[in-house]
Amino acid sequence: MAVICWFRRVLRLDDHPALVAASGAGPVIPLVILDPAEARAHPASAQRQAMSLPRLEARLRQRHSRLIVRRGDPAEMLEAIARETGATEIHTTEGFPFASDHGLKAACERGGARLQLHPAADLVPRGSVRTQQDGIYKVFTPFWRALRGVDILRPVDPPGLSLPDAWPDSDGTDWPEARSAMNRGWDVVADHVQAGEDEARDRLDAFLAGPIADYADHRDQPWREAGTSGLSDALAVGEISARRIWHVGLAAREDGRQGVEDFLREVAWREFARELLHDSPDMAERCWRKEWNDFPWRRDNSDAEAWRRARTGVPMVDAGLRELLVTGRMHNRVRMVVGSYLTKHLLTDWRVGLDWFARTLTDWDAASNAMNWQWVAGCGPDASPYFRVFNPDTQAGKFDAKSRYRDHWLKPDAPGAQAFANAAPRSWGIDLNRAPAPGLSLSQGRSRALTAYEDFKEQA
Repeated sequence: MAVICWFRRVLRLDDHPALVAASGAGPVIPLVILDPAEARAHPASAQRQAMSLPRLEARLRQRHSRLIVRRGDPAEMLEAIARETGATEIHTTEGFPFASDHGLKAACERGGARLQLHPAADLVPRGSVRTQQDGIYKVFTPFWRALRGVDILRPVDPPGLSLPDAWPDSDGTDWPEARSAMNRGWDVVADHVQAGEDEARDRLDAFLAGPIADYADHRDQPWREAGTSGLSDALAVGEISARRIWHVGLAAREDGRQGVEDFLREVAWREFARELLHDSPDMAERCWRKEWNDFPWRRDNSDAEAWRRARTGVPMVDAGLRELLVTGRMHNRVRMVVGSYLTKHLLTDWRVGLDWFARTLTDWDAASNAMNWQWVAGCGPDASPYFRVFNPDTQAGKFDAKSRYRDHWLKPDAPGAQAFANAAPRSWGIDLNRAPAPGLSLSQGRSRALTAYEDFKEQA
């Protein structure tokens, strides 16, 4: 009897616990479900997944297997394919947040199959790294120290796959709802995607072979092409596992490579975010520091719309938002600047920024996105102090001193600016030669934010 392995944002064969379990239970039918609702909510992430599917399909065909793709509501698709194939087991990775799995179990049972959930190949199982008081870590540094004392499980190699007697029909790897949601942006973003499991491993190896040595100095300079590993999107769609990165990194350190510890520390931030979301599943909707739920942030507004359209008139902010729309990513240092400007200079609710990033990031991760926005707004765990307001011009002078990053995205005849004009919705009426109208000065924005914070603290 065949079993189904649902590749649920784990688009690889390597270090895939659900696939290993399925291969031990019988002939495997690999399945991907393309949910139209996900494409509408996270179109850039959906495009990134869609671009990985032909690579996954090719990997499976090398093993004489196939990839079955269905488009529709996951619960309905699981029930239907279980009935079609007579599969008695469906193996997949735990959902995120985990409560989303309940309805899927019932759907599988209606189709005659049992849903078998397996942990993601993260560094540690959720909730397993605890304080001496048996609580979660609320600050990253002690979490990092504790994590360094944990024996991280080694990744598992791809299993052998036996084949079913018959294959169900497949809808193909295209995701039309994602194409529609991305609109003009699809072709532009596609030029900046390196999809596939093999490509992710190659990127990791190339990074550890050279650029890692200068990682601590170069990772904050957004103009550098090789300052970081560039693996965030591959991690987000599951083309490579955190465990694989960790152990390949440790091997490189044993070989004498410098900079590995700083790199692994950044991988651990992703783990920290997942711990926090596991403990506080509403972290994308509610302030982690409960007292901040009453802060009078501005809801969506015209300033926020200018921010989304990269028309704030602040060069570092506008450059970052153009990079986001063109590439589906934004340099981490710039993310902090862009987020601080929205939540502090513009006093706009952090959830406005969170929602925009959820739509436009190819490396969107629910936990990291929520933690990072709450961090920069000052209302989250291990947060930037509420009174710390990043000055975009100061940050630009420090990390983009020769304006290479800003010029690439902002000069009208530069490649980045031209790509932005091609990616932006036509309704925005982009005119690269029309500079944004001057807005609130940085000093005025900072003063306004600090006054609002002090007033809030006094009232509280």
